[in-house]
Amino acid sequence: MMKTLMVELGDRSYPIFIDGGLLDREDVWGNCIKKKGNVVIVTNTTVCTWYLSRLEESIRRLGLKVSSCILPDGEMYKNLESFNQIMTFLLEHNCGRDTTLIALGGGVIGDLTGFAAASFQRGVDFVQVPTTLLSHVDSSVGGKTGINHPLGKNMIGAFYQPKAVIIDLLCLKTLPERELAAGMAEVIKYGIIWDKSFFEYLEDHTDDIWKLDFDVISEVVYRCCSIKAAVVHEDEREGGIRAILNLGHTFGHAIETFMGYGVWLHGEAVAAGIVMASRVALSRGSVSGEEFERIVSLLRGNRLPVAKPDSMTTDDFLRLMIHDKKAVNGKIRYIIPDSLGKSSVKDDLSLKEIEDATR
Repeated sequence: MMKTLMVELGDRSYPIFIDGGLLDREDVWGNCIKKKGNVVIVTNTTVCTWYLSRLEESIRRLGLKVSSCILPDGEMYKNLESFNQIMTFLLEHNCGRDTTLIALGGGVIGDLTGFAAASFQRGVDFVQVPTTLLSHVDSSVGGKTGINHPLGKNMIGAFYQPKAVIIDLLCLKTLPERELAAGMAEVIKYGIIWDKSFFEYLEDHTDDIWKLDFDVISEVVYRCCSIKAAVVHEDEREGGIRAILNLGHTFGHAIETFMGYGVWLHGEAVAAGIVMASRVALSRGSVSGEEFERIVSLLRGNRLPVAKPDSMTTDDFLRLMIHDKKAVNGKIRYIIPDSLGKSSVKDDLSLKEIEDATR
């Protein structure tokens, strides 16, 4: 049975649909797209081979004209060049303000397409169709869009909400194991920052998740989206509580930038970052030794790294983290667990704490 929830943002509220086979559901698509104007699907060279023709056919069955802009696959292409490629495609196809963009892919495609939608003719509609676990549970929800810069990840972008998020869980059947693991880093994050019972659910159902048990995966995605929708409703533009969604990201973004975008997957870097943040919490006594070991064990059990790259030093982290978009007045802000199921923003980490965390 299809699960539905709303991201409540007043006149910018939108639904999230979660089920298998949604790519082919005309009833869902008919409620998410204008009945006029161009429809442009933005996807990549990997995803298009699996799902593009099905989605195009669903749109055509609504009596709408559809075309597709296909980008190269990879985090290294989340840049101005790809953004400009989308802009050029829209202009060459005479798209207007009644155009709807559809982001068919993972977090890179979602972020790029959302930023393009926010920018083209000062804003057109877009719909998120995430195809990876990470984008199912995190990047497709909440309206963060953008691209990377060589000096920092996600430093150029906009808050711009989609008209809908359509999550077809069957897309996970074609997801490589490494990408599934990367998504689990964001899933585990929600248990640490918000819901201890969900963390325990993940401990109990790790094997089922890796077997892609439909009922378990559906529950995992729904609970993650519910948490994110609640946080975004309270703090859309990350002026307060929404920052806790960045657990592990300050350290993780530094890893991604240092290694080169795409060498470590986003979720892999976040997993190592979660361990670093949890190590600070352990030293401060807000997380017990047992809780720390459970965090590490759950990450490791989901085939994720729990240590930084050997080549990175504390100085490398400090140099790169100062450019993180969460830094305020020159102070680096970190999300630190207060216990399992709770976390808060800290900007008072000492050099020794950072050294110990990044050892």
